[in-house]
Amino acid sequence: MKTVVRWCWRLFLVILLAFILLQLWFFSCVLWWSRFNPDSTSFMRAELTRLQDKTPTAKLQHQWADYGKISTHLKRAVIASEDGKFVGHDGVDWEAIEKAWTHNHKIEEEREKALAKGRKPSAKPIRGGSTITQQVAKNLFLSGEHSYLRKGQELAITYMLEGAMRKQRILEIYLNVAEWGEGVFGAEAAAHHYFGISAAQLDALQAAKLAAMLPRPRFYDKNRNSPYLASRTWSVWMRMPDAELP
Repeated sequence: MKTVVRWCWRLFLVILLAFILLQLWFFSCVLWWSRFNPDSTSFMRAELTRLQDKTPTAKLQHQWADYGKISTHLKRAVIASEDGKFVGHDGVDWEAIEKAWTHNHKIEEEREKALAKGRKPSAKPIRGGSTITQQVAKNLFLSGEHSYLRKGQELAITYMLEGAMRKQRILEIYLNVAEWGEGVFGAEAAAHHYFGISAAQLDALQAAKLAAMLPRPRFYDKNRNSPYLASRTWSVWMRMPDAELP
């Protein structure tokens, strides 16, 4: 019995040490990226693999643009669309998470009732509660799987980012690694892909449209005249003047 307990204790220590080393590795990467630009992200590499499974010669559209070379309109639009409290929170907006959960749970109940009655389920989109910092954490390091373990790691990296980087740097990374279409990543590539201009040249309405696309970029890349996208663009454009920049 003592031997079993001893081995269980050793196994626990090994797992604990591995966990600590993993967190140290994450934090060392965060510190590095606080000063140097990431060439790619975990999400970008996964997407490239997916595209190359279909087309071996496929490449991503991505070009880094420094913070000062990205339109202020796009910065305001993204904050207005994705994270209105970005400047003030510590990385997580718990109120937004609660509202998103309530909204999504209601939609799921409505869909189940519609299916039970043989009707077509509602096409209402689900709502995300992740902040810009959380999205950066997920894009830089993690997979797209949904699990409590992955979500916990995302929260840990989120607080690392907030502790090691200024808000402006977090927003700069986000604008350069966010997905904006089929194989399209970052504001510079998105501006060229949709409007044939640089990220610095985006006007307010163009910026609002790009921000409105963020929840479903691949879908809107193929459905650019979607009525919902037009409505969402107008909504983002109306809120942009109130968006606080870091």
